Order: sequence, then structure tokens, then C-alpha cells
Amino acid sequence: MTPTIYGSQGANGWYVTNVTINWTIEPLGYLGTEGCQATTIVADTADTAARCHAWWSDGTDITVTIHIHRDATAPTVTAVPTRAPDANGWYNHAVAIGFSGADAPSGIDTCSQATYAGPDNPNASVSGFCRDRAGNVGPASFAIKYDATPPTVGALTAKPGNRTAKLDWNVQDASSVQLVRTPGVGGAAESVVFTGPGTRKSYTDRRLRPGRQYQYRLTATDAAANQATKTLDYLARGALLFPAPGARVTKPPLLVWAPKRDASYYNLIIVRGRRILSAWPVRARMQLQRSWKYHGRRYKLRPGTYSWFVWPGRGPLSEGRYGKLLGGSTFTFGGPG
Repeated sequence: MTPTIYGSQGANGWYVTNVTINWTIEPLGYLGTEGCQATTIVADTADTAARCHAWWSDGTDITVTIHIHRDATAPTVTAVPTRAPDANGWYNHAVAIGFSGADAPSGIDTCSQATYAGPDNPNASVSGFCRDRAGNVGPASFAIKYDATPPTVGALTAKPGNRTAKLDWNVQDASSVQLVRTPGVGGAAESVVFTGPGTRKSYTDRRLRPGRQYQYRLTATDAAANQATKTLDYLARGALLFPAPGARVTKPPLLVWAPKRDASYYNLIIVRGRRILSAWPVRARMQLQRSWKYHGRRYKLRPGTYSWFVWPGRGPLSEGRYGKLLGGSTFTFGGPG
């Protein structure tokens, strides 16, 4: 007796389609058969026995049994990352994805692995598969929010004020910003002076000590916890703003100080060894010239260090009523004589 089997084979002796079994019984003239009719197996099975029994008048009795393994169903596949997201559901560096499967009846033969390391994409996807022992392949994918690029931090600048610094910055693609000052508040080595949303573009730091050197460190953080940092050194000013204390200039400077609310005018004095200029500007600034007259004598801006002082004046200039000294500072002129 010979079985004829119709069906598509996969791997390892497994069929991956319906299986039809026909039997050819020889020699003819048999008296009877049992189980030898055509049979079709339509369900997955780990082992189905198909048996054909025939007998003849001369006493011959033959039984043939074959075993059919059918698995036409792809594995069920699950994708699992090897670690949790870095921040807020985002990954910011390479992540491996493992694929595992479940399969009956042939069982899992192999599963793939994959690593995603870019490009940046809030809707990235990693594909993989598992293959069962019959050769069926089950696909799967894993959705990833991926961003490995730090925010862009542009210019960080400080506009001096009277014991203040107005910090301005240009940050792109940040969810938050933090500003740290060194030295910090109350004797601390450093202090966080501002934390806010990434859309914030400025902050004014107050109660600075004139003449002290500060450093500001701006850190921008995006939703995926990528960070970018920029630093700025800043010399704190008092009421006298420009030039900075001890600054070297190469051309006659514009002297600028913090305006006093009740001042009608100001008295500006410049000293180099002795008083060489006294002026009464009505605005909180004065452009120094390369030469000028004072008390009938011609003075010229020559290389060297100059001290300057400002008092606020109240009422008419003729009354000579002055408030407390706003402050004093120095600059060094390094241009030609």
C-alpha cells in the first residue's frame, strides 16, 4: 500500500497547507479495507496518524501508518525594547528591540533583533519577525519616539544695569531652560537663578555686587532630555554702566549711567591725577570728546587710566542741589595720543 500526499511542505517535515492523503492498494482483489479512504487534514496538528488497513483471501493482512505534521499559522510576535525610554516616552540614544514569539504546534525556531539609532523621528518604527519550525514567519513592529539631537543654543548676552544683568538668549527646540550663576546666592558656590519653559527668552538677575565677576551657565533641555549649554562671563556694574569698570577703550567712550528718577541733571567729574573735567548733562549719558576745555585749559584724552564720578542734581542748575554720589568707576584709554 502506498500513500499519495498532496500539500505544500515548509521546513523540518512540516506541512504549511491543507494535506490530502490518497491510498493506492496493491495487489488488487483484496477482500476489505479500513481507513483507506481519501482524507484531508485542515487543522494544525503536531501529529495526526493516518492508517490504511487491507486484507486478502490468502490471509495477507497489511497496515500502513503515516504521521502528518501541519502548521499553517504564523507565530504571534511581541516586540520588547531592552530598556525604558530616556525621558517622557522619548529615546535619545540607540535602543535594541528584541522580538519573541509564541507558536503552536511546531514551536518557535528563531526570532530577529534590531537596533534603532536614528534618524530623529517622533513616529519611528522598528520591524522584526519570528519564524516557526515549519517556516511560517510572523512580523511585528515597535513604535519609537526618537530624538538624539540637543536643542540649539544661540547667542547668550547680558545687558548691564545698576546691580543687575538682563540676560537674553536664543534657544530653539527646547522644552525648558535653566540659568545657573557662579558665584551663587548667599555665599553658595553656584545657584540656579532661573528655571522656566523653553519659550522664555530672557531673565533679569538682581542684587549683584558691583565689580564682581560672575559667570552664567544656560542649559536648554528638550523633551527627550537632550541638553545644550552656553556660558557667559559678566562683570557686575553699579550705577555707572559703560564702560565696564576697568575696561580698556581705544576711542573716546560714551559714558552711561543709571538714570535717577528725580534728577533734573547730573554732575559728571573726570579725574586723572586731578580733576580735568566737570560737566552737567541732562541725560544719563555723555559722549566724551578727544579734547575739551576745562577752567580755561585745553585737555586731551591721552593713554592712561581715568576715574569718573556722577552725582544727581535736583531743581535748577543754579541752585546746585545734589544728591548722594551715584557711583564711581574707571576706564583705561589705549588709543593714540
